[in-house]
Amino acid sequence: MRIAMSVTAMAVCLGLLAGTALAGPVAPGFAGSTFAANDDGATGAIGLGFSANFYGTTYSTAYVSNNGYITFNDGQGSYTPSGLGAGYSGQPIIAAFFADVDTRGAGSALTSYGTGTYMGYQAFGATWPGVGYFPSQDNLLNAFQILMTNRSDTGAGNFDIYLNYNQILWETGSASGGTGGFGGVSAAAGFNAGQAGNPDGTYYQFPGSLVNGALIDGGPNSLTANTNDGVTGQYIFQVRNGTIVVPPVTTVPEPASMAMFGMGLVGLGMVRRRRGRSRG
Repeated sequence: MRIAMSVTAMAVCLGLLAGTALAGPVAPGFAGSTFAANDDGATGAIGLGFSANFYGTTYSTAYVSNNGYITFNDGQGSYTPSGLGAGYSGQPIIAAFFADVDTRGAGSALTSYGTGTYMGYQAFGATWPGVGYFPSQDNLLNAFQILMTNRSDTGAGNFDIYLNYNQILWETGSASGGTGGFGGVSAAAGFNAGQAGNPDGTYYQFPGSLVNGALIDGGPNSLTANTNDGVTGQYIFQVRNGTIVVPPVTTVPEPASMAMFGMGLVGLGMVRRRRGRSRG
């Protein structure tokens, strides 16, 4: 009877692990406004609901680009990703997935944005909940999100950035040299303060950015399979006194590996119980 119960418990454990792996961290809500189906569009200034000190400049508004990022000086529709590192030339930007998003396909969801609460804090968010790529392609869809949470409880202008990823199946639009969503100039993710000369410490580009096949699901730098805070597919960056300390990205064990680990623990427990009975 004890062995049967252990096997049942193991099955429940594996089911929970599989469910967690599939769920993804993209948060519901933040959909007070929805961007009409478009290609390369950008919103006007949107109120964050709080003040955010991003590398020495405090912002109370941001602009959402349909192409997977937010900017702070003006709306932007650039679709072919440029590097977000030392060679970047542009305005302050936070990019979850800078690529040629096109939501005009019948099967594509629409980009949404708005304010709400996340992790118990006042927040602004933009969500791409299953979007296609140029030109109006919807055979592959990406689901990701940018959240900014107000952390003025730790100091004026402080905030946290969350980049959340549920599914990344394409990396490039056709106008960026891609074919069928792949190749060409692939997507980039990260952020840049947009300061002259890009001083050290004012930018971060995810490993695998601009590399064919790297950021998509199953790629060596898969955004959905890795993390820097222990939540699969989620990356947090704490902005304090205008600067960001970047935590290292780590790989989350695959469900199969976790399953084997769980089976090993169950087996070890059985052996210990048997040994305990034999010693009695």
